[in-house]
Amino acid sequence: MTKRTTLSIPDGMPINAWRNLGRQIFVISDSSAWWLGDWLIYGQAQYPDRYRHAIAETSLDYQTLRNYAWVARRFTPKRRREKLSFQHHAEVASLPEADQDELLLAAEVQGWSRNELRRQIQYRRDGRTRDVESVSLQVQLETGQKQRWQEAAERADKDLLAWIVSCLDNAATQALETAAINGAH
Repeated sequence: MTKRTTLSIPDGMPINAWRNLGRQIFVISDSSAWWLGDWLIYGQAQYPDRYRHAIAETSLDYQTLRNYAWVARRFTPKRRREKLSFQHHAEVASLPEADQDELLLAAEVQGWSRNELRRQIQYRRDGRTRDVESVSLQVQLETGQKQRWQEAAERADKDLLAWIVSCLDNAATQALETAAINGAH
């Protein structure tokens, strides 16, 4: 049972049904920016004053609606990557189409967050390149560790993975410097 501000879930829902419901909610949430963009594009051809009506119907501001329409216009449905968020697409929307496709493919294959994609774009703008090697790790965490790490990452204005990699790089640098100092004596 759903209402605008409530999702009522029956007692005893099996875990698979609960997971499927979460996945469906995510898909709806993640799709809404595309849908609003496509809705506005349609309105452009059919109705005058579409933004005035769209603002009234959605309570979203003009700039947000314009951004949705602009990104949707930059990516035909065939070029939209289902495994990536609308925000991934928005990050590359101002780039030439070939660069968009190259970066979105890399983001999809490498599993980049939107923030990592943004960093990769900045590296390109700065004329730098980064060799990226993908490594998969499984870490067993004690209760509370992930939450503590997440909070630290947010305070450093990084996503969790970028923060972990940064911490590992710092630890490696410190260990190598210490070894060099100790080896020199």
